[in-house]
Amino acid sequence: MGSTNGELHFDALLPADMAEKAEKAGVAKAGLPLRRLVPLGVLAGAFIAFGANFSQVITADTGLSPGIRSLLGGVVFSLGLILVVVSGAELFTGNTLIVMAVASRRVTATRLLRNWGVVYLANFVGAVAVAALVEWSGKLDAGDGALGARVLAVAETKGSLQWGNAFVSGVLANVLVCLAVWMTMSAHSIVDKVIVIVPPITAFVAAGYEHSIANMYFFPVALFHGATPDQPHVTWSHFLVDNLVPVTLGNIVGGALLVGLVYWFVYLRGSSNEASAT
Repeated sequence: MGSTNGELHFDALLPADMAEKAEKAGVAKAGLPLRRLVPLGVLAGAFIAFGANFSQVITADTGLSPGIRSLLGGVVFSLGLILVVVSGAELFTGNTLIVMAVASRRVTATRLLRNWGVVYLANFVGAVAVAALVEWSGKLDAGDGALGARVLAVAETKGSLQWGNAFVSGVLANVLVCLAVWMTMSAHSIVDKVIVIVPPITAFVAAGYEHSIANMYFFPVALFHGATPDQPHVTWSHFLVDNLVPVTLGNIVGGALLVGLVYWFVYLRGSSNEASAT
């Protein structure tokens, strides 16, 4: 439910209005001072890590069939983006949509890169901090150690990806993540936002695509827990070079190019909103 000139309405915003809203959001995000940008970035990394942790807890049940396990893992992983959107935080993958404001010349490329760089590093801090806390909680060794085994298995699978596969998987993941963020632009209530977030996030997790910020939790928590000789790809080198670099580049292409610039071209190109960047 929203309001226009004091009149309440329940209709979701149409795509053209969503594009204008996304552009304005990009301008606001690019202008955030560091004293707000850094803590909001740390929070977003932590929120995504909580979703990732929740997903691993659910999928550690070996009695589930692979399809059901993937589906449930995706549904509960949605918690991460719900926390980011509803609670308010700065997530690198979602912020690739700031490119819409850049294309309209309302934000400079320098401002865009500043936002991406600061938020990316802050996301890393938040995600790794949660990974450390999860390890220190002792929960990975609880019961029969199924959760710890799941943590290591996930990191091994991700670490063994070929560079090209990781890149394309990153593209696909952030197309879905940014479509989720894009659809929240149409929402008037928290319920609306949650409803539009869950399906695309569930889809990307269930399909096994790669999300750079989630991997900032998945790898460190496995590394803190301690890999065995059966997990040769659970190393900092495989994480940072073989996974995080191609996945991050893929996330940028998926979010900025295939979602942000496509919608800018359709709804904002040549509009009166184009102005000199500040």
